[in-house]
Amino acid sequence: MSERQPAFILVRPQMGENIGAAARAMLNFGLSHMRLVDPRDGWPNPRAVAMASGAAGRVLDHAGLFADLDAAIANCHYVFATTARSRDLTKPVMTPERAMEHARALSAAGQKVGVLFGPERAGLENEDIVRANAIISVPVNPDFPSLNLAQAVLLCAYEWGRQGTQTPPEVVALAGTEHATAEEVARLAEHYEQRLDEAGFFFPASKAEGMKLNLRNLWSRMPLTRADVQTLHGVLRQLVRKRDRDG
Repeated sequence: MSERQPAFILVRPQMGENIGAAARAMLNFGLSHMRLVDPRDGWPNPRAVAMASGAAGRVLDHAGLFADLDAAIANCHYVFATTARSRDLTKPVMTPERAMEHARALSAAGQKVGVLFGPERAGLENEDIVRANAIISVPVNPDFPSLNLAQAVLLCAYEWGRQGTQTPPEVVALAGTEHATAEEVARLAEHYEQRLDEAGFFFPASKAEGMKLNLRNLWSRMPLTRADVQTLHGVLRQLVRKRDRDG
């Protein structure tokens, strides 16, 4: 794992299962630097290891253990605190998206970034948040703003990973086929025009050209695959065969 990544710092976490789930969320998105501040049930924690499930166990193996928050953030140049409310403190408040964008810029410049996550029961206290440079606040339902520890970690880890990936936001799974060429689409359009013309679809004659133009536009607008084109040809052929038999 790259050294140029933030440290996710779990402050006084209470349940081993949540620590393990946080480790899994981190590794899902390429993060491995976990720090633990005074975990309630001590450390190491077998329940955390069980929840980490396999590969994510190495995040726990290398997790730093600290007695207090000051020690955990001592080498950090910039610290974010995740909280659902600002607690009457004047600080920049960022979404996870903006916070991880800033974290990436800081990390690229050689600065060490820390992200604080509070204990499950009540989250970070003011005494924790005052040590941070900025707040991360997730735009959740104001009537139910509480997030599980691992959920909060997952949201921040996802934003970190998403901004560093080259994965396009949308692709088409072609399932063994490929996109149809312009020529193949044109032949399909001609096939339908021919059969529709025979059926008297283009009526009245004064509107025929406009109707054909609209159909051509429909075909070109559709992201057809070669399999789609073959299927549509086959549908039309079968309809014509049945018409001829019944006629």
